[in-house]
Order: sequence, then C-alpha cells, then structure tokens
Amino acid sequence: MNRAGPEYRWLLPSAVVAPELPGDRSEGRGPRRTVRDWVVDTCAFLCAALIGVLAADAMKQASGYPETLQALDQLVGALACCAVWLRRRWPVGLAAVLVAVTTVAPVASGALLVALFSLAVHRPLKPAVALVGAAAVASAVLQPVVRPDPHTSLLANAITGTVMVLLATGWGMLVRARRQLVVALRERAVRAEAEAALRAENAQRLAREAIAREMHDVLAHRLTLLSVHAGALEFRPDAPPAEVARAAGVIRDSAHEALQDLRQVIGVLRSPDEGAEDRPQPTLATLDALVAESREAGMKVTLDSRIGDPDGVPAATGRNAYRIAQEALTNARKHAPGAEVTVTVNGRPGDGLTVEVRNPAPVGDVPEVPGSGQGLIGLTERATLAGGRLEHGRTPGGGFEVRAWLPWPS
Repeated sequence: MNRAGPEYRWLLPSAVVAPELPGDRSEGRGPRRTVRDWVVDTCAFLCAALIGVLAADAMKQASGYPETLQALDQLVGALACCAVWLRRRWPVGLAAVLVAVTTVAPVASGALLVALFSLAVHRPLKPAVALVGAAAVASAVLQPVVRPDPHTSLLANAITGTVMVLLATGWGMLVRARRQLVVALRERAVRAEAEAALRAENAQRLAREAIAREMHDVLAHRLTLLSVHAGALEFRPDAPPAEVARAAGVIRDSAHEALQDLRQVIGVLRSPDEGAEDRPQPTLATLDALVAESREAGMKVTLDSRIGDPDGVPAATGRNAYRIAQEALTNARKHAPGAEVTVTVNGRPGDGLTVEVRNPAPVGDVPEVPGSGQGLIGLTERATLAGGRLEHGRTPGGGFEVRAWLPWPS
C-alpha cells in the first residue's frame, strides 16, 4: 500500500499519489499531473473564464468606461485565466499577483477564486498564506470602490466578493485536510506493514535461536561422549581389549542415541504439533538417569537432590533444570576429565529451584576438545527466558561452578 496501483493512479490527485504530504514541498516543479489533474485544471480554467466573461459583460453595460479600458480588461482577464494553469507550481505567487490585479480588473475575479482555492489546497496556513488571504478579502472590499458596478450597491458587491473569497479558501482547506488524512492513513498502513514484517522477522529469529538451543542441548551431551571416548582410544592404543570394547560400546550407544535425538528434533521441525504428546521430554525425575549415564561413561558424579517429590516440580521448570545439569556435566566431561562432579538440587514451591554443578580443577593435562562456550550462553538465555538467572565461573581452587535459580510457583 505504498502507492496507488498503476491502474488507479489517474483517478487520484498528483499530490496524493506523490509520497510527500500535499503542500509541504517548496516552490518549484511538483509531481507530474495525472489525468484527473488535467480534467480538474480544465474545469478550473473554464470556471475562471466564465466568471471573467460575466464580469466583462457587466463592465460593458456600465456607463463611464471607455472602450480602451474595456479592451484592456478583457486582455487582463484572458491572461489571468491562462495563468490558472500555473496554480500548482506557484500557488502563492499567482494568488498574490491576482489579488493586486483583481482590485482594478474585476474580470480576473474568477481566476483569483481558483488561485485562492489552489493556495489553500497546496500550502499550509502559514503567515505568508494568511497574508495573501487577508489581502484577497481587502481586495474584495476595495474592488467595488475602484471599479463600481452601477447595477449593484457598493455594500452588496463588497459582501458578495468577501463571501466568495472565504468560500473558495474554506473549500480549499477542506480538500487539503482530506488529502492529508488520506496520506496519513496510507503512511500508517505502510508503517503497519513494516512493523508486521519486522515482527515476522523477529519471530523467525527467535524460532531459529530456540531450534539452535534445543539442538545443542539434545546433541551436545551425546557427541561429547563420542569425542571423549574416541580421544581415549586415540591416546591409548595399547589399552586392554576389554577397555577398548567397552569404549567402543559406549561410542556405538551414544551415536545411536544421538541419531534418535536428532530424528526427534527433525520431527519437531517438520510437524511441530503432530505426535507432540508421544515425544517424552526430560524432567527433574529423569535427572537420576542422566547421572547414571554419566557414571557409565566413566565420570565421577555425586547427585545431592533435596527434592522430596521430583514429579511435583512443574514440567517446564524440571526440564530447564535437567538441561542445565546436562550441559554442565557435558562441560565438566570435556574440560575436567577425571574430576569428581557434584550436582546439587534444592528448593521448594514459592522459593524457587536451585541447581548447582561444581567440579574441582582437573589433574594433569586436559586434551583439547572442540567447544566455543555457546552452551553456557544458551543456558543463560534459557534461564532468563524462564524468569530465572544463571551464574558461572571459576572457583578459588581452580575448579568451575554453574549455579542456576529457576522460579517454582507455590
């Protein structure tokens, strides 16, 4: 709705078709005339000519005016009517000139009315415009004095001229107000479209971030197991066959579970609503299984859960707590292999749920494992979106701690 369609532009005034508000541009070349503008300008020219002919006929019937003056009046009236075609380009200047001309040449009255109408349409009510309007009223009062009409009284001529000037000016102001309303509504629609597009783009960005966070939370744990055990096989080629077989089994199981998790995530992306109730989501009650899985992978994990009924924790809160513990265990496995990790869960309804994961400094050299810290960033975003907070950093002894608080309504 930025502009009118090409098939309808000819039906609108050029000031409305143009992107700027009508009358707010400086003196000079305006927008190209539409078909409607040509029709309106032609009608304005004919109206000005008709009023000029009637005024010239009245002057001809009046006695005391020589033929030379009447011929000069007709010439001035013709030039004034032709000047009507310039009303869009120079409305202020044309109206000012016609005000002075009409005072001594009544045949230009029609052109003056058209010029005043155009002035009110195309220019805001500023001091210069108001001054031209006041001069037009004064001209309507002085004209019967300078060029009296013997068939009508001086007072009647003055009142009629003043009323005509006010009517032309008021009509023009009404047209201008309507055009400004149309332009304002059009700009409001354009802004609404832009805001809708911005909201859609923001929603897509949030959806992409949520997908990336979910993919990281689901797959990072499994893939870290693969990386750690594959690294152990690489650095210990002389390991006993039983240990190699055990590591290979963990790699196989982790790869299988990673593929299963990936299929679930892809299924969510393809059909977000279909079968959603059949896809189990982790809760606080499944934290024991996560710790057991980590222990089977060779980690030393101590779980200190002070929640009497994990199933009583809200599903969303429990799921966020599970993801936080999962990512913290994954980071500990990558950056502090062999260190004992302590997972503490505490809280109650109304006070919130606290999840703490600590590990001491690793012993010996730590093999380099790919990672960019996006997991902690994702956990912080997850906790913030849930209405909680998350803090992480090194402890005085060189270890690392992740502490999160999540709301638990009473």
